[in-house]
Amino acid sequence: MNINNDGRVMVIAAHPDDEVLGCGATVHKLVSKGWRAHLIIMSAGVSGRHAVGEMALDEIQAQQAKLSEQMHRAASAIGFQGIDTFDFPDNRMDTVGRMDLVHAMRPIIEREKPDLVLTHHPGDYNWDHRVTFDAVMMAARTNPPDFGPQEIWLFEVRSSTERGWQSRQPFTPSIYVDVKDSIEYKECALAEYVDELRQPPHPRSVEGVRALAISRGHEVGMDAAEVFEEVRRLIK
Repeated sequence: MNINNDGRVMVIAAHPDDEVLGCGATVHKLVSKGWRAHLIIMSAGVSGRHAVGEMALDEIQAQQAKLSEQMHRAASAIGFQGIDTFDFPDNRMDTVGRMDLVHAMRPIIEREKPDLVLTHHPGDYNWDHRVTFDAVMMAARTNPPDFGPQEIWLFEVRSSTERGWQSRQPFTPSIYVDVKDSIEYKECALAEYVDELRQPPHPRSVEGVRALAISRGHEVGMDAAEVFEEVRRLIK
């Protein structure tokens, strides 16, 4: 894949902020090269932090609306041109049939026809991430004559990927994207998530995200990098 050619990238993320944490700098880099970027968010978030009935529905919805506003500002900072959102249960997506998730995603994939899909790793600590991965692999399968993306890459999400049981299904990056010139846009987008950010040394802090990018970059002689595990690449 030549990132200097016009293309289409789709990010499919479980929750608001996963898209920035996982691939925000890479998406901004692609957009700066002329790509169109589309975002799918599967859950509105918030509700999974509380036991059923612990918080009033109107209070949850108010927090979700605030988070949605933050997500749209972050998406603008990254450069997403289109967004689709769903309201699958936060941190309870394992209670939803995988095909229900697939049927939500598939029409958008057919409409947008992305060359590249970026999504979660199946070994993540967060089960919503794992369920999202399963659904993406079904929704984006190669099934001629239906449309299928040429490439699928998996990203790492701070405070989830590194907390997974790595002996079971480790995240093994095979693609390093130089984001020296776009990491600041990722940091600005992350700063929009004022209710999701944490203070260092939490990994989901601006400082933690910057440290990871520097560390990943230094693995291969770059100043800063985002990394991905490649699942599919079709060469025609």
